[in-house]
Amino acid sequence: PLLSEPAPDDPEAALTEIVRGWLESTGPQTAATLARTFAVSEDAVISSLLRLEHEGQVLRGHFSSAPTSPANGESEPLQSFEWANRRVLARIHRLTLGRLRREIEPVSTTDYLEFVRRWQHVALGTQLHGVDGTLQVIKQLQGLEYPAQAWEQDVLPTRVTRYRSEWLDKLCASGEVMWGRLSPHPAFDDAEQPRRRRVRPSRVAPVSLFLRETADWLVPRRHDNENALSGRAQAVRGALGARGASFFLELVQATGLLASEVEDALWELVAAGLVTADGFDNLRSLIDPKRRLALGRRNAARPRNAAGRWALLATRSQPADVEAFARQLLLRWGVLSRDVVRRENVAPAWRDLLVCLRRLEAQGEIRGGRFVASHVGEQYALPEAIDLLRAVRRASASSRSSEDDGARSAEPAGASDTSSLQRRAG
Repeated sequence: PLLSEPAPDDPEAALTEIVRGWLESTGPQTAATLARTFAVSEDAVISSLLRLEHEGQVLRGHFSSAPTSPANGESEPLQSFEWANRRVLARIHRLTLGRLRREIEPVSTTDYLEFVRRWQHVALGTQLHGVDGTLQVIKQLQGLEYPAQAWEQDVLPTRVTRYRSEWLDKLCASGEVMWGRLSPHPAFDDAEQPRRRRVRPSRVAPVSLFLRETADWLVPRRHDNENALSGRAQAVRGALGARGASFFLELVQATGLLASEVEDALWELVAAGLVTADGFDNLRSLIDPKRRLALGRRNAARPRNAAGRWALLATRSQPADVEAFARQLLLRWGVLSRDVVRRENVAPAWRDLLVCLRRLEAQGEIRGGRFVASHVGEQYALPEAIDLLRAVRRASASSRSSEDDGARSAEPAGASDTSSLQRRAG
């Protein structure tokens, strides 16, 4: 209280005012520390702290040490908490974030690219293994679109040691992984001016692999571009909507179309981002011209699309989950900035992500700062990504130092510049 105000007559109220004033000028304190400071019982201090907490003046938590887990699921005793004035704690938090940001030294573009190679398991020695490794790669890259053929020719083999297509088939068959085009074909992305265009099977058609459990927030809503679809595609889409997941032959029978016409319709719906299938083998068949020829052969044992069922690709009905997207992008890239998010096709706007990223930084889950010298604006990173950035920078500096030492030791006596070495080498 102010010196001009009379001291409270109630001892409890007087102790509360003393504790209030003390915490306004100090950092987090335990009840035991305050009790020793004021030479009173710990119970009396806790009573005052609870009163101040009820008034919204102080907060309790573990600010300078890790919490201890109570035994047998019991609630944590009040004696184990630290207590701090709300405004003082907010100031400490701001100063801590500022200090953490100043500790980070931005890396060069070269070091950043090496970091991405390691973070995404492309660099030698960082590859994953087996079915579990394949699942982890898909979990990290889900939402990114690559040409359909590139997934098994480049993307997965460079990240999974001795990759086998059976691993992806197993993940699709178990229901853990699904595929589909997330960004619609240009012929279908304008609801006001739809354009009819026949979309042929192509090895460069972009598709994404993703976990089934993330489809409700990852797959964007579509415009209802029924007029942009051919009559065959509308018929197949209608059959899938009425029947649900269907095998290829069932679609032929339900629509009355030729098998080749159903194939063209399916690819049109895939390109529009409207259908998917149980397995990735359906897509392999659709884009492989050698397997397409099998359908026309009389001795073909079965149509090439008989392996799995086709189904409509469900899209999210709610607005985008910005926090889920932010966490996914952090998992994929480690470090986020406006320059990084520009590479994404279906991510929320950077301004919306910033709100979430700032909140995650305030909660201590991620770090803000300047991590990549060539990127402008705000940047955020996972703590483990910062550790890897530092490791890459140290390795790069050590490599440059070794190269410089080797160059100096190999330099001929009397050579003072690189031009003399070039003349000698010539």
